[in-house]
Amino acid sequence: MTMGAPAGRFCWVDLAATDASRAIEFYVGLFGWSAHATAANGGTFVRLAGDGDDVGSLYQMQPVARDAGVPSHWTPYVRVEDAQAACEKAVALGGTVAVAPFEVDAIARIALVVDPGGASFGLWEELHR
Repeated sequence: MTMGAPAGRFCWVDLAATDASRAIEFYVGLFGWSAHATAANGGTFVRLAGDGDDVGSLYQMQPVARDAGVPSHWTPYVRVEDAQAACEKAVALGGTVAVAPFEVDAIARIALVVDPGGASFGLWEELHR
């Protein structure tokens, strides 16, 4: 996975974890990845890296989601030039926007979309600062 991927390609993956500490231990132990906390939007997420290259990230799920029975889950992101325009196109093609585009501090503008068959994925608009 690479955040610098061209538009239309998978570029990132996030793990929403019901127990982030346990997930970090598992993936660091299984793959030898390193885990580094990164501040964003008033909270933190954990960047996962292997051989010096980012492979994805994980974050602690909010209690409301855990309490509602939402399990830990991975979200793949597809690189787009414009997250808002991609959301509008997804809706025109029969998809729905689960989370409208928002900015992750100086990293990307992201959104979550659900295709007509019910599969969810993320949109990733690289911020050029």
